[in-house]
Amino acid sequence: MGKFLIVLGVVLALLGLALVYAPGLLSWFGKLPGDLRWRNESGGVYFPITSMIIVSVVLTLIMNLLGRH
Repeated sequence: MGKFLIVLGVVLALLGLALVYAPGLLSWFGKLPGDLRWRNESGGVYFPITSMIIVSVVLTLIMNLLGRH
């Protein structure tokens, strides 16, 4: 569990730096073809289905790689 938290912290720090110094790097995220968005005059609803599938796959791969000794 300790290794995972360290790696997660490093990944979050790198992601934060990337967002600060390269703001257009993840501009595509949340605007993928399967992300559903409905808007009207009073508000809107957003379902990031495709984006969350990608996040799930990436996190699953990371967890499986870290879980092997």
